[in-house]
Amino acid sequence: MSEHKQDAFENAKAQIKKAYDIMDTSKIQDGFLEVISAPKRIIELQVPLTLDDGSVKLYQAFRCQHNDARGPFKGGIRFHPEVSRNEVKALSTWMTMKCAVIDIPLGGGKGGIVVNPKELSQTELERLSRGYVQGLYKYLGPKTDTPAPDVNTTPQIMAWMMDEYSKLIGVYTPGSFTGKPLTSGGSAGRGQATAQGGVYVLDKFLELRDDSIDGKTLCLQGAGNAGLTMAKLMVEKGIKVIGISDSGGGIYNEDGLDIDAISELKADKKSVTDYKGKAEKLDLKEVLYKKCDILIPAALENQITGENALKVQAKLIMELANGPITPEADEILEKAGIDIIPDILANAGGVMVSYFEGVQNDQNYYWTADEVQEKLKKRIVHSAENVFNTAKTNKSTYRVGAFIVALERVFAAMKDRGVL
Repeated sequence: MSEHKQDAFENAKAQIKKAYDIMDTSKIQDGFLEVISAPKRIIELQVPLTLDDGSVKLYQAFRCQHNDARGPFKGGIRFHPEVSRNEVKALSTWMTMKCAVIDIPLGGGKGGIVVNPKELSQTELERLSRGYVQGLYKYLGPKTDTPAPDVNTTPQIMAWMMDEYSKLIGVYTPGSFTGKPLTSGGSAGRGQATAQGGVYVLDKFLELRDDSIDGKTLCLQGAGNAGLTMAKLMVEKGIKVIGISDSGGGIYNEDGLDIDAISELKADKKSVTDYKGKAEKLDLKEVLYKKCDILIPAALENQITGENALKVQAKLIMELANGPITPEADEILEKAGIDIIPDILANAGGVMVSYFEGVQNDQNYYWTADEVQEKLKKRIVHSAENVFNTAKTNKSTYRVGAFIVALERVFAAMKDRGVL
């Protein structure tokens, strides 16, 4: 299957089916696989935006609510030209699995607007963000569905959305959105939570193998918040970042890259390809194929497919992005002996701290950054141990192990509530 034809939702369903076929289903009711493979609800809307020149443009938007057996729907909102109905269905499915893997009382949701935010002014971006909430607010709320940032959405956008929701229902409701600025009820540690959680998971993975991060080489695809934060945290732990890319291309230097210099470029809204240090320029996906100890895809889904998986030379892949490796590529990488720490565990630090943010909003009592980090580390390391042990018990990949953990927990909740 060629890359542009990859369907993320079909990939998500295939991952569920693979785990379901391996797990003990003797106590699982018939029909569960069919139910968990389909979203509960998907809302499609058109958001009208008055542009700065006075003209009006319509933007297609979505919110998919996959499963709420374990708690309110939870998941990000992305602003990207390639947002689609099936993409949000896939992403909401993975959110259900992710929340179950780390055992937080939330279900899976995801949304987005088909837009290139770089083409909008700040005032247009605010109006579009508020317009999205105006069209959806009846389906949202702290006890119903709480969105968060995702690709091209920021704490500022979450603050606008929370403000609009609060105005529409007439009550200040900070818990309606997470990933907000601290001034609007955000949580300490949320900005780096996805990357920090990934570091904790990677540490545990290597510890179980009597290994450590120190001295390893790393290639990163994606220099957004999660990817760049991961690069900084890894450098602090003694790793050498030798390759990194963004939407403009990539750079590579086997002797290491200056992450501080790259951070400054990104802060100035430039590409990593504007890097002035010594580095080989790379095409968009070339960073995925460089020889390294650890490869971290931190961009979009469907980056490593059946067509290019054999080019990967990393010893270990950790998915900081959602769905960056297709099921076909999974099979190829498994045969090549390349371990994969799956997205629904590796990047779950973000939703873990989003959950913490919601708890703090509900209590109107806020924790320090150290308290957040302590809680995150304890819970995500425990989740990692559970996934790794489940994979070992079932003689499966770590992805299958993670899905088994998730499916068992979602089924138990649906059974106890009488849904099945």
